[in-house]
Amino acid sequence: MDNKDLPSLPLALLPVVLTLGLLALQLFYYGDFTPHIPLILGLAITSLLGVFRGQTWMDIREGVFHVIHVSMPSLAVLIVVGMIVGVWIASGTVPTLIYYGLTLLTPSIFLAAAMILCAVVSLSLGTSWGTVGTIGLALMGIGAGFGIPAYWTAGAVVSGAFFGDKVSPLSDTTNLAPAVTGTNVFDHIKNMLPTTVPAMIIALVIYIVVGFMLIEEGVGDVSSINAITTGLEERFSLGIIPLTPALIVIVLALMKKPPLPSLFAGVLAGGLVAIFWQGAGLHDVFAFAQSGYSIDTGIADIDSLLNAGGIQSMMWTISLMLIALGFGGALERTGCLEAIIMAIVSRVKSFGAVQSSAIGTAFATNMVAGDPYISIALPGRMYAPLYRGMGYSTLNLSRAVEEGGTLMSPLIPWNAGGAFVISALGLGVMDGNLTNLLYIPLAFACWTAPLIGVFYAVTGLFSPKATDEDRAEWEKSGEDIMDLGDHELAYEEPAAT
Repeated sequence: MDNKDLPSLPLALLPVVLTLGLLALQLFYYGDFTPHIPLILGLAITSLLGVFRGQTWMDIREGVFHVIHVSMPSLAVLIVVGMIVGVWIASGTVPTLIYYGLTLLTPSIFLAAAMILCAVVSLSLGTSWGTVGTIGLALMGIGAGFGIPAYWTAGAVVSGAFFGDKVSPLSDTTNLAPAVTGTNVFDHIKNMLPTTVPAMIIALVIYIVVGFMLIEEGVGDVSSINAITTGLEERFSLGIIPLTPALIVIVLALMKKPPLPSLFAGVLAGGLVAIFWQGAGLHDVFAFAQSGYSIDTGIADIDSLLNAGGIQSMMWTISLMLIALGFGGALERTGCLEAIIMAIVSRVKSFGAVQSSAIGTAFATNMVAGDPYISIALPGRMYAPLYRGMGYSTLNLSRAVEEGGTLMSPLIPWNAGGAFVISALGLGVMDGNLTNLLYIPLAFACWTAPLIGVFYAVTGLFSPKATDEDRAEWEKSGEDIMDLGDHELAYEEPAAT
């Protein structure tokens, strides 16, 4: 869409403001955590705006379904993860991980260990969602056994899983950010370390301190832990065999096989272990994959941990994602997102402001569009010519959109990432357990990285300028370079010698 065809800024903001108002009414006034209808109304408002400005419904619909189509692999992962949860509980994979976690770990180091484990697994798998839905689920069970509040465990899981995803060369978002900004993926990963490493250290220190504080307050209940481990031993055949489905998924990931087939291989392996090791029937495995695992042990702690999973457990999240993606697609097709971003770009007066705006724009796009891919791709496309015109490497931009896009996604409950975390970790928010939303501020590694990035932008630290090779590559590739004229951000060519 050409700039002259974009809506005015007030008009572009109208559907965003109205939709956020409807979300606030539903979530905070009515206390009902079902953002589906407000987002549907937002999609309708945006579509009416497009029709008012001369677009056809068919054109807007194409934009809606285009974004949904692009995000279908993520929806497919949701379905497979739902199957994994149900089948891996039946196979004894999750019970075995919980059992050994309760016997080998201690509450004082649990949160720190959970974050590190999720970071390592996510780095290996290249998927934060796959890590949350598998290892993350087991860690939730271990944390519950230690008596640690679910929101603390979820915060540690999210911190590790999404940071591992952010710097994994196998991750889709880690490849998307440099692709839309015109940088190399390995240079992109290297340039993210100055924010990634300090944020992880900060989170690690906090989780260690909190772990010892929880111990001092007597959170760890030995009798409860003994009841859980004994109950798991009585009802499941534990050992190395039940761990094979998880090992298969990890090996396939290390072999750089595609995530979806790798995760599905974990479902098949889990089904075989459930049948031949745990004594389940074939039809039982089908039911576990479809509707989740069900058990009544008489021990509330075990039942609450293991009654989970199945494709149907993901349907609430999938429906939310479809609606949120559709809303984001309508905003993009009608030019509302582009108009808002262009208004921001025209008002920035320093590199620090540009970098901070890029982070903020990715975050805001995450909030209104509900999709981490749009929050990376759209600001990445829109801001890149400005960075080139300033003479700064677009590595700064790729880092900015990762921090505002990838890392903030799980902290927005109606975003695809946030909705998945809430469902996969069994936080029960949609059932009214709003206390578990405290995982959002407790996912320290996710929100401290953007703050560190803003600090670097303001101070000029770790903010690389464009090299001669960069400028030569821009010219060779025909990349857009914004002509800033006499603007104070304009890059001045070095004088010829």
